[in-house]
Amino acid sequence: MSDTSPSVDTVEAVVRKQLSAALGGKRGMVEAAVPTIMFTVTFLTTKDLPLALIVSVSAAVLALVVRLVQRSSIQFCFNALVGIGIGALFAYRAARAGGDANDQALAYFLPGLLYNAGYAVVLSFSNLVRWPLVGFMVGSVTGDATAWHRDPQIVKLTSRLTWVLVAPCVIRVVVQTPVYLAGTSGSMDPEAAVAVLGISKLAMGWPLQLAALALMVWLLARNATPVSQDEEPGGSPEDADEVSARR
Repeated sequence: MSDTSPSVDTVEAVVRKQLSAALGGKRGMVEAAVPTIMFTVTFLTTKDLPLALIVSVSAAVLALVVRLVQRSSIQFCFNALVGIGIGALFAYRAARAGGDANDQALAYFLPGLLYNAGYAVVLSFSNLVRWPLVGFMVGSVTGDATAWHRDPQIVKLTSRLTWVLVAPCVIRVVVQTPVYLAGTSGSMDPEAAVAVLGISKLAMGWPLQLAALALMVWLLARNATPVSQDEEPGGSPEDADEVSARR
């Protein structure tokens, strides 16, 4: 097995390709960001939560229709709609509990905080148990979901990449949670808290994700770890050692 032959995929090339697909490129980023921008701007200018939800949903639906007409992937439009729907459900529950428009708007942002906290916990746990989730990107290409785990080099690389994915989630939670709590407790003007959460969600959304991606690309550019696609799923540790020795 040749080390750097053009016909052989490397772990780095595999991960770059998978990350690009996961982020959806520039268009996917725009489709994810626009509904949040529309919601925040509409609410802050009109103080009308139902209108803000209608505007943000309309933006996501429009992007979805365009995707359907072009017969391209609707994944990112669908993700945006799901996010808006969950946020609207939380806002509706706040309204049922007697909350005013500001309370409902704050509730709209709560699912994002919970998602980032949960995502960070899951990714961190996968690293702590030495089964980094990024490693499964490699497995999706080799056809064996766990064969990559027999190679310490790949485990080390994918662990580092997984920690990089954890960082943006932790930063969002650390920055936005105090604002949310201050707004809901009354120690900060709720309207100001909504504005800060909206702006920070945009500033810490794709910009942070792109920063993480840039760091990942830098880490990936330092190595060229070959992906073994000819290993049998039940290959022995000795086989893995032999593959590593050939590298």
